[in-house]
Amino acid sequence: MIVADVLIANHLLEPFMASEKWQRQFEEAWEFREEKLYPGHFGPKQQGIYVLDADLFTNVFQQDSFDPRWLTHGVFEFEPTEKRPSWVYVSSGLSNAWEADSPEPNAPSGLGCEFVFQSPTQSRWALLLLQRMVAFQLLLAAGRFSGRGLLGIWDRIPLRSPIDGKDSQLTWVLLTPASEFTGVQQLPSGQFQFAQFVGITEKEAEYARAAGSEKLFRLLVTHKAAPITDPSREAVLHE
Repeated sequence: MIVADVLIANHLLEPFMASEKWQRQFEEAWEFREEKLYPGHFGPKQQGIYVLDADLFTNVFQQDSFDPRWLTHGVFEFEPTEKRPSWVYVSSGLSNAWEADSPEPNAPSGLGCEFVFQSPTQSRWALLLLQRMVAFQLLLAAGRFSGRGLLGIWDRIPLRSPIDGKDSQLTWVLLTPASEFTGVQQLPSGQFQFAQFVGITEKEAEYARAAGSEKLFRLLVTHKAAPITDPSREAVLHE
């Protein structure tokens, strides 16, 4: 009877033990990304994470509801380093493996991406922009915009206002490969890759529609308009 009781007890505890193990593995992946992987790529000096808030979903994106887990996603702000003159804003959370039953090191972790944005100065508008893009990706993943898939490399997104909220000519963003932070990033929970947003003008977006986003990106790099986005820059294309 004692052996039987132990077997029954173990069987009843299995779901709890599995849940506890998953939680530990999830936290290990989260900690590795934010405390080891990110400082290794972007430098040790950062301002902490700025998490998404409910207002972003309910007011900016006009959503009646949102997943509470989305409010754990956020953006880190990294100071320039000796090798990099820019301020870097990088998302954290899109690679969370929320739906995975167990770690799959060779499979995508979460949505398989994290977003990067570079600014020449410390900028609240840059932080808010990337928070907005993270929220948009989460809503796309949740099917909140019918017929639209996840944001991918070379997608162009209209901002419908100046990128800095003032008088910048940049009113779109282009999602590009993160040329300085390339390759597959390995977490205990799986893999992801960085993708980087670059600000572009209406005319540049029009050019990309005709010639392709990749060709536009090469032009932006040639004119030093990417990968760092300076909101005060002149358009690389003119009338």
